[in-house]
Amino acid sequence: MRLATVRTGVGTQCVRIDDDEAVETGHSSVGELLREPDWRNHVGNVSGERHDVKSLDYAPVVPRPGKIICVGLNYAHHIREMGRDLPHYPTLFAKYAESLIGAYDNIVLPPESVEMDWEAELAVIIGSVVRRADERTAEAAIAGYSVLNDVTARDWQTRTEQWLQGKTFESTTPLGPYLVTPDDEAIVDMAGLDISCRVDEETVQSANTSDLVFSAVKTIEYVSTILTLRPGDVLALGTPGGVGYARTPPRYLSEGQVVTTEITGLGTCRNLCVAE
Repeated sequence: MRLATVRTGVGTQCVRIDDDEAVETGHSSVGELLREPDWRNHVGNVSGERHDVKSLDYAPVVPRPGKIICVGLNYAHHIREMGRDLPHYPTLFAKYAESLIGAYDNIVLPPESVEMDWEAELAVIIGSVVRRADERTAEAAIAGYSVLNDVTARDWQTRTEQWLQGKTFESTTPLGPYLVTPDDEAIVDMAGLDISCRVDEETVQSANTSDLVFSAVKTIEYVSTILTLRPGDVLALGTPGGVGYARTPPRYLSEGQVVTTEITGLGTCRNLCVAE
């Protein structure tokens, strides 16, 4: 099943996407839907207004998550090629909702940064309240998966040892186009999905989620030990090798370039870079 938050003439609406049409669920967003205790059964029986899928204007799949928690350095091959040992614990940092954009919205390049970099990532969206989860509880708490690009201001990230300031510039982080539930037939093997990023038509990142050090379930177990995860919270599981700052010479995004982020079975974000 695929769920999306779309913009309409009367505000945003949550829709269930069925092949070539989308049906409204009666909620303003996917986040609002997920707060329904029985959301899975509810969304299977909706009969609201219908839309042609080709006409949809996607907002961030969860426009206002309570939390966006990200994992850094989480692909084993990328860590080893940087000459580092695999971590014992995930490196965590946060983003804020102001950074999010829809799957086809513009990435806004701030005038304060000249080192905006791409980072294709798998996003996990929480569907139930969970605290101190074991493996089974963590897996059951997953509402679904989506595509995210953690576009990063490297010159701000590296100002200090704390990454936050480079990670959450406004209108830089596409999330979408939709949430795909774990039982969707498009997900052939959740343990290994191809993930890629293209800048214009050049592939700059290509990997598989089987290379993750900390899986979705392991990340939920770890984070939920620290604090309660709630429906609509988003976890971003880190990026593979191929980012711009690690190249020789480094490469960064510029006005007019198009960033395409894709994960097998989860869809594609395609975003034009524009100067603020």
